[in-house]
Amino acid sequence: MSVISNTTVISNFACIGQLDLIRQLHRKIYISVQVYEEIQAGINEGYLFYTDIEKYIYPFAESGWIHLTNMCDESEFCLYGKLPLRLHKGEISCLSIACHRKWLFLTDDRDARNQARQMKIRLSGSLGCLILAAERKLCSVNQAEEWLHQMILNGYYSPVTDLTQLLNSEKMI
Repeated sequence: MSVISNTTVISNFACIGQLDLIRQLHRKIYISVQVYEEIQAGINEGYLFYTDIEKYIYPFAESGWIHLTNMCDESEFCLYGKLPLRLHKGEISCLSIACHRKWLFLTDDRDARNQARQMKIRLSGSLGCLILAAERKLCSVNQAEEWLHQMILNGYYSPVTDLTQLLNSEKMI
């Protein structure tokens, strides 16, 4: 299944120096042009963890595993115009694309997650990625917990501070 991410998940992993963990989990992800613009705005605002992110983004880097995409048909553009304005353009574009292409949507934004649930879009986020990494033995549970705490220290408003309560849970995170 293809995966599209909005800015929040990328930011959380980039700010702790673990962006490659997303690649290990999903091999390739997509971001919309609007998400890329949000990342560029972050660079302009001084978010240094985005420095050199272009080396991961295709087509800027031939071997990039983050692929730029855009809405490409009338139904995606129409949905984009109908979604609530309280959402950011990156979230709206990702929702439009994920809905029409049946992709997994990575986001930590509460409003975007609620909207995705209403639209029956499969979703996950930073917590889901950390849990999946521990379950696949890409890291220990303790390491995943440490990364979560680092994310929280960097401003991530996590609904939990203990991953063990979510491990082996049936609930999609």
